[in-house]
Amino acid sequence: MNRNLKSVTQFAAESPFTEAQVRWWIFNAATNGLQSAVVRIGRRVYIDVDAFSAWVDAQQVAA
Repeated sequence: MNRNLKSVTQFAAESPFTEAQVRWWIFNAATNGLQSAVVRIGRRVYIDVDAFSAWVDAQQVAA
């Protein structure tokens, strides 16, 4: 299994979202559905970029 993982800092630097936004979403992952994109290894937290993109797509509201 090959996953595209990035640390929160790396992810925020390469995305339109701030690090604070990403950390808030991670903190609330159990209630906002982001837990599938959050990978915890010990104390380190990584973002699965592909799963995060799918989560963002799912958040879009139809007009």
